[in-house]
Amino acid sequence: MKDLPTPYYLIDESRLQQNLELIQRVREASGAKSVLALKCFSTWCVFDLMRQYLDGTTSSSLFEARLGYEEFGKEVHAYSVGFSRDDVKAVAAFADKIIFNSLSQLRQHHAEVEGRNLGLRVNPGISYSHFDLADPARRYSRLGVADKDALAEVAPLLKGLMFHFNCENTEVESICASLDTIGREYGDLLRRMEWVSLGGGLSFTQTGYPLERFCTALREFSRTFDVQVYLEPGEAAVTRSTELVTTVIDVVHNELDIAIIDASLEAHMLDHLVYRTTPSVAAPAAGPHRVMIAGRTCLAGDVFGEFGLAEPLRVGSEVRIADAGGYTMVKTNWFNGVAMPSIAVRRLDGTIEVVRTFGYDDFKRSLS
Repeated sequence: MKDLPTPYYLIDESRLQQNLELIQRVREASGAKSVLALKCFSTWCVFDLMRQYLDGTTSSSLFEARLGYEEFGKEVHAYSVGFSRDDVKAVAAFADKIIFNSLSQLRQHHAEVEGRNLGLRVNPGISYSHFDLADPARRYSRLGVADKDALAEVAPLLKGLMFHFNCENTEVESICASLDTIGREYGDLLRRMEWVSLGGGLSFTQTGYPLERFCTALREFSRTFDVQVYLEPGEAAVTRSTELVTTVIDVVHNELDIAIIDASLEAHMLDHLVYRTTPSVAAPAAGPHRVMIAGRTCLAGDVFGEFGLAEPLRVGSEVRIADAGGYTMVKTNWFNGVAMPSIAVRRLDGTIEVVRTFGYDDFKRSLS
């Protein structure tokens, strides 16, 4: 879009819809409901489309829960690692389900929410994650309750349990084995519940994923324990739907060509820096020209990666970074005062709508 200065995030609703249709297939074939994980993606300008395929939202804070209630509607699941008393009072006014992270949080706040649809996060001691940083069952984890006897004691206060134990799990057999373990270890407790959330981190919208096997496992789990199963897709809902569109503003040479773009890994795709992963380039296409693509902040490691491209990059070249939706737009920051990417949406009819732009006043207001 020549009339919109880079950088900007471009969300493609047709690509987003492809993921949502797969989620709908799982809902219909398995009976499992799906609530959007706002910690992964909260860009509410596309909620009108997403609410057609999802049952609601799940949150990790009061603000996320409120956003889901105001802009998405449908079910609102309010979870937090740590609610304050004021948080609990606020979410109690609109949340359909309130999920506590610990026994102490449940006991501390129960008087405020007695009679509500309450859940508790369980740490089952099993997990799937490529990164210790994201492993909810890592040693000394604070995420969820591991004491089965204590869980049984508070069961009368609960209507549901949340098992969030996956991160980017593409292996359906691993998921099936985990369900077997949870059923074996927590079966008696599950039979006392109305619902169970299996969390997110399940990459079931990836190309070639064995959906039939996945749906069968979910359906059998639900029937065995007579519970409503919930999934919390985040990345699964938005994968491959969004690009970060940038422009090369300089090319320097230090053993290899280094193209500096008008965006930043540190400020605009922080997860890659945190996890030391490399994003993919959507355009230009792959080819023989070796180049490093780097961000414009003063951080020496603000580097998107080394790539082989079909053409050399020059000042003014457009570079599109792929998969800039999940855990990306929610983590943007103003490091170095670098301009925040605008937000644009390619709607289903092909028109492109510029939803949000950011300027100096936004930067100034974010400080003091």
